[in-house]
Amino acid sequence: MEDKTNNLPGNDEFYEAAVRRNRVIVKTSVIGIVTNVFLAGFKAAVGFIAHSIAVTLDAVNNLTDAISSIITIVGAKLSAKSPDKKHPLGHGRAEYLSAMIVAAIVLYAGITAFIESVKKIISPEKPEYSVVSLVIIAVAVAVKIVLGLYVRKQGVKVDSGSLTASGSDALFDAIISASVLICAIIQMIWGVSLEAYVGLLISLFIIKSGFEMISETVNDIIGRRSDPELTKKVKSLIASHEGVRGAYDLIINNYGPGKNYASVHIEVPDSMTANEVDMIERHLTEDVYAETGIILTAIGVYSYNTQNDEASAIRDNVESIVLAHEWAIQVHGFYVDTEAKDMRFDVVLSFGIEHKEALATIRRELDQPYPDYRITIAPDVDLSDV
Repeated sequence: MEDKTNNLPGNDEFYEAAVRRNRVIVKTSVIGIVTNVFLAGFKAAVGFIAHSIAVTLDAVNNLTDAISSIITIVGAKLSAKSPDKKHPLGHGRAEYLSAMIVAAIVLYAGITAFIESVKKIISPEKPEYSVVSLVIIAVAVAVKIVLGLYVRKQGVKVDSGSLTASGSDALFDAIISASVLICAIIQMIWGVSLEAYVGLLISLFIIKSGFEMISETVNDIIGRRSDPELTKKVKSLIASHEGVRGAYDLIINNYGPGKNYASVHIEVPDSMTANEVDMIERHLTEDVYAETGIILTAIGVYSYNTQNDEASAIRDNVESIVLAHEWAIQVHGFYVDTEAKDMRFDVVLSFGIEHKEALATIRRELDQPYPDYRITIAPDVDLSDV
């Protein structure tokens, strides 16, 4: 088998990839900072001269985007720090903390904008736009579209939630700026001022965006369900290995963007030696990392009967009994010693039933066909798609 040990974490290639990712995030964020600072300055000037609350709030929104980019850089720098004794799995989750701070800033900006817009509705002040101000706003719309597409593309490229969110936010800002431009044109042509109401609408969208960012980041910190496509790919890759009949109980723990550690159980013949199992585990670790970037930190072993036809029949019967319940998702790790009258297996349970209740039901239903057997059942949580 091809030697893939150089691809494993802890080697130079792994950390070089992290450094390259960090450079992309910093470079893209710096471009965002410079662009947003210039846009904020121009819009603030237009808003001050024209006495426009909508343009001024749009400028504040650009300024918060610049601050968000600064925090993104800090988060990327912290997350790229090498593992140490206190943090042996690295500092990747620091990027989630920076994303939470960004979300808080966005939410604060939205609430502030809401309050100011309500004040302008209660005490309206007629804005005075010029052709120059309209041109500046129009240019800002075009710049935001280009910036948004670029930042989002880079975010997808390096798997950075912060950059992807910033790119999408920039595209949304372009829509906001376009609405301000339309209001300014209406004001100049018909003399109808809608900007306070537009400012209110902008603030509501900003608040919504802030809450959504917080929700996404909280899910990352708490730990969300693994991507079904990824788990299926990993299990399929493992099960395709010679000598492995199946992969189960896959748990993927995320320690920052692109930093995934996992554990899994594999099912192998009961005739396999410890040395053969050891070789399989080592090859699986190499292959899974090479194909997915996931580091297998632990591989448990189930054995299955290979020389007992009665055991196969018992397994089929037990599976039919257990899986008749909709809360029983899968039976695996099944092994039976017909001479010693010993049976053991795992059952994956849905979140809709208590483990104690499910196990009691299964034991009661198996006692009748197998009264002489000692039955050991391990309940598993529905952690990933089977």
